[in-house]
Amino acid sequence: MNAQVTLADVAQASGCSLATVSLALRNKPGVSQETRKRIMDVAAELGYAVRPVEAAAETVGLLIKSEPELPQRGGPFYAYVLAGIEEVCRRHRINLLYGTMLVDASNRALETPPLLFNDTLDGLLMVGVRLDDTLVTTLSRLHIPLVLVDAYTEVPKVDAVLSNNFRAAYNAAEYLWQRGHRHIALVGGGPTSFPSIVERYRGYQQALFDRGMTETYVADCELRSDAAFEATRSLLLRHPEITAIFGCNDEMAIAAMQAARELGIAVPQQLSVVGFDDIELAQHVVPALTTLHVDKVLMGQMAMQLLLWRLDNLDATRVTTLIDAPLVERQSVAVCS
Repeated sequence: MNAQVTLADVAQASGCSLATVSLALRNKPGVSQETRKRIMDVAAELGYAVRPVEAAAETVGLLIKSEPELPQRGGPFYAYVLAGIEEVCRRHRINLLYGTMLVDASNRALETPPLLFNDTLDGLLMVGVRLDDTLVTTLSRLHIPLVLVDAYTEVPKVDAVLSNNFRAAYNAAEYLWQRGHRHIALVGGGPTSFPSIVERYRGYQQALFDRGMTETYVADCELRSDAAFEATRSLLLRHPEITAIFGCNDEMAIAAMQAARELGIAVPQQLSVVGFDDIELAQHVVPALTTLHVDKVLMGQMAMQLLLWRLDNLDATRVTTLIDAPLVERQSVAVCS
């Protein structure tokens, strides 16, 4: 068998589409016997290694973003996404090849990981990254299904599983408004941030605009606790009228609470705070953080299921799955008197 021969090579040599070749080689319906035989003969001539009929996939690659300060396996958010992916792989007896991708402050790749040159991959999951044109070109040459998980690209023809960031952030701002807050700030992102953060920024703004508020307070900073602390401290000193803060993620919200505490502002009596993600730490800080719960394990499970579905539906319209993020009420929000 020639491990270098790909599905795309068989498709080109047989004059069939990738979808038809995939169905034929896995003995799936939807292919005539004449076409199936031609494809099987071409695969044999080229030395293409045909996997067992019952296996939808044998090996899947997973690339997760890596930052100098981020622990291996993705930190408090992506570790749970990875757990969901692993659970589906175990259930389907699929090998999972794991790798990291070094990214810059905007989550754009700084390297081309060796995993992308592994010829055994049947599909690929990319977690937490922002794909530029160079990386998209490299990925297109692999001729394997790709699913993005909390990851983004300007190329529309890519499957993705994302949080419903806009709707959740809208709900967070609306929740604070309903509790009497009229001076609601956002900490941790703005219009030039990572796309998921931009959607949260847009949701926050839209909720306030819909209620007639033309002035918003935005502390646009890098998604680091120290940056959020300083940005919040500066914002509260400039605008003492602020009574509520929406953090673009829980780490931003917790840093905002710490900044308020240093300034002698009591949470939630004088300043209410809402986060996003519901990481484990959110329920252990004092006061416990009201936040939007992202089902991170479900994101991983859905991404892997989508990848398996794509293997059987190579020509189907691309799919984006949005995971809702319901509000979890704890003790960090009070009614504004």
